[in-house]
Amino acid sequence: MSIEIIVTPDGGPEATTGRLRWPGGDVACVLGRGGVRTDKREGDGATPVGRFVLRRVLWRADRLPPPETGLPLGAIAEDDGWCDSPEDPAYNRPVTRPYPASHEAMWRDDHVYDIVVVMGHNDDPVVPGLGSAVFLHLIRPDRTPTAGCVALAPDDMLRLLKDCDPDSALSVAAPAG
Repeated sequence: MSIEIIVTPDGGPEATTGRLRWPGGDVACVLGRGGVRTDKREGDGATPVGRFVLRRVLWRADRLPPPETGLPLGAIAEDDGWCDSPEDPAYNRPVTRPYPASHEAMWRDDHVYDIVVVMGHNDDPVVPGLGSAVFLHLIRPDRTPTAGCVALAPDDMLRLLKDCDPDSALSVAAPAG
């Protein structure tokens, strides 16, 4: 079922927490260490304001069964990465590691990427420098801010994904103030 997911920051532009709401739930979420911004830039640590289609779900098949969802699914491999170098032709795209340009490893020890939802941020078309690897992923146990993503507790993520299909989208609201 196609759903609209709304993320509302708790407070002003520096907010690093918020609420994620959809017709099936209302849960706490963690946002970027740089707050929430309308002018997202690579490396600013901010969660971008906007509406983003949910592209697909990636997960660690060695740790979890595939999540129940109507979104396309793909297992994360040990050599998966995501390019975050604005100068590279693969910027904001998946890459195979080792990779010569700066990139993020998708296979992580900390469980944050055990489930990752790829959002349609800066991908159609990709504009160098406007931000990369903005995902919906799992929170850290200490609930510290992300590098610009939206993060949920594992049970909340699984509940949300059950309600999603390829027409579902996540909107991050502009902060108050």
